[in-house]
Amino acid sequence: MSRLKADERISIRLRELYQRYGYLPYRVSRFEEYDLYMRNKSFLTSEHVLAFSDMDGKLMALKPDITLSVVKNTKAGGGPVKVSYAETVYRVPRGELGFKEIMQAGLEMIGEVDVYAMGEVLMLAARSLAEISPRYALDIADLRLPAGILAQEALTDAQKAQLMALISDKNLHGLRALCAELAIADKTAAQLETLVTEFGPLGETLPVFEAMNLPQACRDALCDLRALLGMMELYGVGGINLDFSVVNDMNYYNGLIFAGFIDGIPSGVLSGGRYDYLLSRMGKKGQAIGFAVYLDQIDRLLGEKAECDVDVLITYGADTPTDAVITAARKQTAAGRSVRVQRAGKADIRYRERIDLGGEENRV
Repeated sequence: MSRLKADERISIRLRELYQRYGYLPYRVSRFEEYDLYMRNKSFLTSEHVLAFSDMDGKLMALKPDITLSVVKNTKAGGGPVKVSYAETVYRVPRGELGFKEIMQAGLEMIGEVDVYAMGEVLMLAARSLAEISPRYALDIADLRLPAGILAQEALTDAQKAQLMALISDKNLHGLRALCAELAIADKTAAQLETLVTEFGPLGETLPVFEAMNLPQACRDALCDLRALLGMMELYGVGGINLDFSVVNDMNYYNGLIFAGFIDGIPSGVLSGGRYDYLLSRMGKKGQAIGFAVYLDQIDRLLGEKAECDVDVLITYGADTPTDAVITAARKQTAAGRSVRVQRAGKADIRYRERIDLGGEENRV
């Protein structure tokens, strides 16, 4: 495993982690119908989709996302679906101009999503980040808080989306200006401002919101966040922050939503949350929660260049007995060393030790 790239090593560890908690391995087709992604473009992390025409003329796409495929292929009825994956997706990373193959690992739970289910998924998200680096942060929020506050005002969906975008950007000046323009009540405006100004460790920030006079829908969300805090303490998981900058598209997401960050990587490496609305939009019944870990930037952080390509280079000549070559190679691999065997001559690789088994070339 030491010769694998950093993202490959982490992908293996994440698969093992998810399977220990009963998330069964899931594989999806490399291709999906292009229309699936176009209907749900705003759900994707990148709006660019690599498409091609199939032999029958149907427009297909190399999958840029796993969740949509899992939901599409989930059958109604039966018990809860708990699956995990480590798959390659094809998309344009943020800030880049071309498509890339990106390793993505994650899990999905489709069924009844109660507080325990949310806590289990949140714990696995935090431990996924810890597999990459101990210097991580998992920022969480609950969309029922801003939704409950906004419900106190007569606002259009477009106006709510504008306000949510300003909250996500932590744009306090813009939020105040828009609240004044929309004639939002002072009490509601103050509550919205709190979503921007109050953030930090969950155990320290949650009491600030619990002390506010918020609508009942918000109170239900706060009760769940308090329960999640207790679960994280029982799991021994830290690094959880309450931060409403992670709020996302309310057409797809509802309730708990979260994003993960690693010190040294400029953008988020994990995103997830409740996506009951996505199920409904795709004609499915039930509730759902999940997350994805994007491993495309991990090699930049952890993929230090190996000192050597192999531990031992074994060279042989034209007259070297084959059994001597095999014996020498087996001795090294049995000792746990990596070996490259080749005919004597120039070797354009880095190695710690060289064993020459004869040949004129070796004596040059």
